Amino acid sequence: MDYDGDADFDRVPPSFDRVKNAARNVETQGFNPGLIVLLVVGGLILLFLVGNYALYVYAQKTLPPKKKKPISKKKMKKERLKQGVSAPGE
Repeated sequence: MDYDGDADFDRVPPSFDRVKNAARNVETQGFNPGLIVLLVVGGLILLFLVGNYALYVYAQKTLPPKKKKPISKKKMKKERLKQGVSAPGE
């Protein structure tokens, strides 16, 4: 066999050199595009929720209270009879 015991092992295949260079380029590029998308989408969702809460608080302060349902004539008649007041027309 042709094995040289003193061969220097610091040589790496060229494919690994490309990986090293790619790793260096990622560090110098800046933000990861996936991170930017995540931040934008998260920011929009947060803005939506805060906006909804603000509109809810504003509506609670400015809108008049809900009107009660009108009571039917039958129910009014029963209530008056319970209280002992005769219904009109009887």
